[in-house]
Amino acid sequence: MGWYGDRVLPRIVDRSLGERTTGSLRDRVCAGLTGQVLEIGFGSGGNVPHYPATVRGVAAVEPSDLAWRLAEPRLRDSTVPVRRSDLDGQRLSAPDGAFDSALSSWSLCTIPDPAAALAEVHRVLKPGGTLHFVEHGLAPDERVRRWQHRLEPLQKRLFGGCHITRPILDIVGAAGFTVTAVDEFYDAGPKPFVALSLGTAVRA
Repeated sequence: MGWYGDRVLPRIVDRSLGERTTGSLRDRVCAGLTGQVLEIGFGSGGNVPHYPATVRGVAAVEPSDLAWRLAEPRLRDSTVPVRRSDLDGQRLSAPDGAFDSALSSWSLCTIPDPAAALAEVHRVLKPGGTLHFVEHGLAPDERVRRWQHRLEPLQKRLFGGCHITRPILDIVGAAGFTVTAVDEFYDAGPKPFVALSLGTAVRA
C-alpha cells in the first residue's frame, strides 16, 4: 500500500471504528472472553477497554507499526497485559492449543487469505476454545449484495484490500468451527458496508 497504507489508512480506520460508533458492539463481542486470548487484526486497540476481567493476557496480531503506536494510550490504561505477538494472522508463531479464546473484529475482510488465518486460529486454540467475531461481509439481501459487488473494487482500493462480499459464517464454518451464537444485522450507515455478523464459534 505504500505511504497511504502505512501512514494514512491506520488513522482513518482508528477514527471510523472509534468508541462512539463501535463501543457497544465491542462490549458484545468481547463478552465471555477468558484466559489467554489471541486477537487477530488488533489494529489500534479498540477492543482493549472492553476486555472482561476473565481475560488474563492478550497476544495481539497486527502488521501496522502505526496502528500499534496509536494503541499506546489504550495499552497504558489497560489492566490486561497485551503483547504484540505476530504480524501476519495467516502464519502464527504460537504452538498448538496455546489459547483459551480468540477475537476478530473487522479483520477477516482485509486479511488476504481469511481461510488460512482461521485455520491458524483453529490450530492455536485449545479444544473447546471459543472464537468471538464481529465482521462485515456479504449481506443477506440480494439487492444489497448487488451493490456490494459493484462497490467492492473501490472499497478494496480505498481501504487496504477490504472486502465487503465475504460470507463470514461460511468461512468460519469451513475452518472447523461450530457457530454457537450469531446475530446478523445492518449497523448504522449505508447497507453495503454495514452488514454485520456478531457471534461466537467453538473449536471442536
